[in-house]
Amino acid sequence: MDLDFISKQISELEEKLQIRKALQDITNRIHAAQNLKQILVDLKEDILKLFDAETMTIYVVDRPRKEIYSMLLAASQLKEIRLPINNSSIAGCTANKRQVLNIADAYQTEEIRKIDKQLTFDSSWDKKSGFTTKQILSAPILREGVLMGVIQILNRKKPGRFSDEEIGFLQEIAEVLAVAFYNQERLSKRRRTRFDYLITRDLLSEDALDSAWEDSRELKTTIEDFLMTKYKISKADLGRSFEEFYHCTYVSYNEEMPIPGDLLGALKKDYLRRELWVPIGRIGDKIRIIVDDPNNILKRDMIESLLKTKAVQYDVAFPDDILKYINLFFRAPIKESSINDLLGRLDEGDHRDDEEDIDGIDETDSIIMQLVNKIINDACNRRSSDIHVEPNMGRKNVEVRFRIDGDCSVYQTLPFNYRAAVVSRIKIMSNLDITIKRLPQDGKIKFKRSNGEEIELRVATIPTQGGGEDVVMRILAKNEVFDMDSVGLSKRNYNELAGVVAKPYGMVLVVGPTGSGKTTTLHAALHHINTPEKKIWTAEDPVEITQYGLRQVQVQPKIGFDFSAAMRSFLRADPDVIMVGEMRDFETAKIGVEASLTGHLVLSTLHTNSAPETIVRLLDMGIDPLNFADSLLGIAAQRLVRTLCKNCKAAYHPTQREYDDLVEIYGENYFKKLNRPYNDKFVLYEPKGCDVCDKSGYKGRMAIHELLINSDEIKRHIQKKATVEVLRNTAMEEGMTTLLQDGIVKALDGLTDIKQVRRVCIK
Repeated sequence: MDLDFISKQISELEEKLQIRKALQDITNRIHAAQNLKQILVDLKEDILKLFDAETMTIYVVDRPRKEIYSMLLAASQLKEIRLPINNSSIAGCTANKRQVLNIADAYQTEEIRKIDKQLTFDSSWDKKSGFTTKQILSAPILREGVLMGVIQILNRKKPGRFSDEEIGFLQEIAEVLAVAFYNQERLSKRRRTRFDYLITRDLLSEDALDSAWEDSRELKTTIEDFLMTKYKISKADLGRSFEEFYHCTYVSYNEEMPIPGDLLGALKKDYLRRELWVPIGRIGDKIRIIVDDPNNILKRDMIESLLKTKAVQYDVAFPDDILKYINLFFRAPIKESSINDLLGRLDEGDHRDDEEDIDGIDETDSIIMQLVNKIINDACNRRSSDIHVEPNMGRKNVEVRFRIDGDCSVYQTLPFNYRAAVVSRIKIMSNLDITIKRLPQDGKIKFKRSNGEEIELRVATIPTQGGGEDVVMRILAKNEVFDMDSVGLSKRNYNELAGVVAKPYGMVLVVGPTGSGKTTTLHAALHHINTPEKKIWTAEDPVEITQYGLRQVQVQPKIGFDFSAAMRSFLRADPDVIMVGEMRDFETAKIGVEASLTGHLVLSTLHTNSAPETIVRLLDMGIDPLNFADSLLGIAAQRLVRTLCKNCKAAYHPTQREYDDLVEIYGENYFKKLNRPYNDKFVLYEPKGCDVCDKSGYKGRMAIHELLINSDEIKRHIQKKATVEVLRNTAMEEGMTTLLQDGIVKALDGLTDIKQVRRVCIK
């Protein structure tokens, strides 16, 4: 009986929380509304649902005529209702008395007369609309004692009059409506400016704005800068104000904006700086322009004349942001031309038909080389991991994309007729055959940057439809060695991994797709055991991370010195620990197992999806299950997820449904062990976007892990060639958390969000 009572109380509490959240959502949306009438039309169903009622009416005061008139009529065919502000009608009486009226039955004359002797219910409105009025809850909309209107909720679906709680809800809504009505009334009386949003949201007073115009002129600064400095108005709020005034999109500065090279060729930097506009790309068939004043007809005519098209979309930006974009697009450091300068010089030196590609060696090759160098340098500056050069079919431009923190974004578009020249230049730098265009090729570039830093790029060319060749360049920077504390391991995974790599012999594997940080984790493990007492050999392709104390070898498959050959050599060179970059074939895996059984610790990587799948994969390759069961120490699967920007991530309280979904994908029995119940303190985090993270909400990446330790039970499963599901279930019972579970824990800790975790793993 006690449990039923408690359960009922919990259910009632949850229902009240849901109602309170719905009310908060309604008031928030009214606060944020730009078009109040439209937002009330959109919200009427939510308001009626809150009160479990059939219809509602909202009246606005008409002071000169001493009347109220209907602004919103729900479930009625009448165009407008006008009522005098006196006690002859229920809404008029509410306005006149400035008090809430709660009527159980509008047709009960005795109940109506108790409120006021003059009060009557005019049933003619029901006859005109075909609606039968029963209960009425009517509240005045007041701001500092001044009448702004009346809100009525009609016909409660449950029997009886509206409750005291519902009266409180209506009064809260009326208070918010009063502010909104006041702001609209105030705005209609004054000349519209691009700062009206700030006034209607009470971020700035009218007097402050009036004085700001004159004060900013005296200080010889822009009014926007003055408002941000003097009144602490945020740039984002100013941007929203511009959007409302100009009816377009506000564009803030983002240094990762793709450079629209094909749109800048005929434009001069000084001219754009003087006129304060610049193209930033295309949206469909339209050229997208940012300008300081999208309403300036003369400037728009000039832009369209210069671009020879009226297919232009105008968006607004701050003057200083427009200048930043112009500097970004035309940036030319000392002794280095901008991409647009280089493209301009190519246009001047090449007068051939667009159908003819630049190829081979001619007078333009030095400019093409500068262009490729510029692309590589900019990729390094933007923390890119990969560069994609993508020629398109037909006469479409070449797209250059950078992969940053795991996501690709367009960096630059190059004219179609330079596609072969750019690809050929990269091939020459990679020591590849420029005459072979129908077969994939692989190579490497040793690149020295202008700041003296040397980097290596792994290059792959792939023939694509339409006679083109895609090029992908992976930047293999000489990364610093991480220690095991810095690779994102949970406490359990850290202790277990540290334990297995400290053992004198056996095999430890790190698995995952290309670019998931496997090499970084392996080097962190080697760093943990790298002491003068141990001889450690590594075979890598390429050697991306150098570490003092390791004897590191670059394999050369083209001359027969592959991973298996390197391992055979290591076994004759008195090793304690062997790290092999990848077990690509049966021979390498077989030598690794044998080496681990003969007194050596072997570390390696595989391209598999999870730890249990790795066991099945190796057994399918032909590895002896008995030897493998004895040699294996542990397998760590790994993925990289984008991390939330620390500067702008926002906590929020998820709904019960979100929480239940989270528990379901984590596993209910396992989630209980986390001891994270659903209550008011339970929060998740979501991206917002700021200048630090370039408005993305994310900055940087971190690893999530799945560590399977080879226990006696796992060994028996390996010997019997058990399925992936059996291996996974046993490992989880023994304490393994899956990739998905580890990611969810990191999301609960505010390091990432569930969306990013689900992007990289399934289980």
